[in-house]
Amino acid sequence: MEYITLYNGIRVPALGLGTFMISPEDTEKSVYAALKLGYRMIDTANAYMNEEAVGKALKKAFDENIVKREDVFISTKLWPTVYEDETAVDKTLERLGLSYVDLLFIHQPAGNFMAGYRQLEEAFKAGKARSLGISNMNGEKLERLLAEAIIMPHVIQLEAHPYCTEQEIMGRLAEYGTRMMGWYPLGHGDPGLLREEVFTKLSDKYHKSSAQIVLRWHTQKGFMTIPGSRNPDHIRDNADIFDFTLTEEEMAEIAKLDGTKKYYIPDEAQVERYAEMHLPFEG
Repeated sequence: MEYITLYNGIRVPALGLGTFMISPEDTEKSVYAALKLGYRMIDTANAYMNEEAVGKALKKAFDENIVKREDVFISTKLWPTVYEDETAVDKTLERLGLSYVDLLFIHQPAGNFMAGYRQLEEAFKAGKARSLGISNMNGEKLERLLAEAIIMPHVIQLEAHPYCTEQEIMGRLAEYGTRMMGWYPLGHGDPGLLREEVFTKLSDKYHKSSAQIVLRWHTQKGFMTIPGSRNPDHIRDNADIFDFTLTEEEMAEIAKLDGTKKYYIPDEAQVERYAEMHLPFEG
């Protein structure tokens, strides 16, 4: 495994397991399998409705001495409807069965997102979060957060894949040392991405799948990446990417795809509706 160091010195595995759109039952199995296979980063969120399942898998792995708490990097996200709920962080930790998380995000730039970010800052000061993140944020809202934040975000989570690297946003955040954690790392399952000629050629050269080539590209870009899967074989294969290195010329060839496609483009009205979408455990 390779690691990325955040501006506050926290080391993060370059690759972890994402749990978006995975049921609680499958999440528990996938997280446990990933930890047994050597994964040391797990990403979840209030909105995924599987934090408790992540917690169960972690407890099982801890009890069986598969891994120690201090060796696992756990990230999760507060949903907009709890940005003003001062108990939200503690409830999140309770669902996970943890006393702290390694990275805590605000999930969407909706509602009173600055109240949500203040919660993150307080959690950081209290030792309940070792680093802070923002997600899906750009434009005026990003500028407001950067102007008002006391602790600058350590990580931003954005859609990222060879078709989209968000160079403008990452350029804006470079002065603060904010790092990228990418979601949809394999293009939201788009077979067209994996069939791009550059990846099929590199697959033949390195004797790796196109998916493994794309994930290796992520880590060489300096991105943290969190592919999700319910399949233990895919989980194993996704992590088998650190025994080869793409050349500068190959990275440059892949870069020609950048800026050609995004899969998630919400409008402002849709984003603001997130502030009204309550989760079942709220209240």
